[in-house]
Amino acid sequence: MAPPRLRLVLAVSLDGRLAPPSGGAAQLGGKGDRRVLEEALAWADAVLIGARTLRLHGSTCLIHAPDLLLRRQEKGLAPQPAVMVWSRSGRFAPELPFFQQPVMRWLLLADAQPLPGVVAGFSRVVSFVDWTQTLSCWRALGVARVTVLGGAELAGSLMAARVLDELQLTVCPMVLGGPHSWLPSTAESDARIHWVLRRQEPLLGGELLLHYERQSQERQITDVSRR
Repeated sequence: MAPPRLRLVLAVSLDGRLAPPSGGAAQLGGKGDRRVLEEALAWADAVLIGARTLRLHGSTCLIHAPDLLLRRQEKGLAPQPAVMVWSRSGRFAPELPFFQQPVMRWLLLADAQPLPGVVAGFSRVVSFVDWTQTLSCWRALGVARVTVLGGAELAGSLMAARVLDELQLTVCPMVLGGPHSWLPSTAESDARIHWVLRRQEPLLGGELLLHYERQSQERQITDVSRR
């Protein structure tokens, strides 16, 4: 059985930043980016997001476009994909708006034995050991397509493990500088992996959609445990 297909979806500045130098919950993309983001959500069985990104934003992205909601309904899918949160501690403020959103919440937890109380608000807890095991677990649960929403630490871990299949980047017409790149400076990657441009599309506000696909269809997974 093939592992799930992973698509990283981000809005970045011209210099590859996710946020200004001060950091925080930046929203770089405009209306055009919102549409292609929702299309990526509608494509997915599940969404993967890092714990720090969730804490910064307080919530996850939802599908609002009526045609995309109808498309999922016609396919027999839930209105929103399940949301999987990758976390070391599993501890989140219960007042986060995320816990009121109409989504199924899963916790991908680094510790095999979660501390008492860490799973409140999540319907399923999956222990994270490495990406090989995790992808096999997802596939057994019926998850075939995953949209990854960041942040940088999560993107770096997936890139190092060589399990990302697609990169969907909205390039926004701004230069931000600072340390908050979409991949950490310490991230490991494999220069031998080639990415093929499958789609490029100008969006509103001078933004540009770039959608790349990894050329090799055979994964060579390197287990990267959560640090």
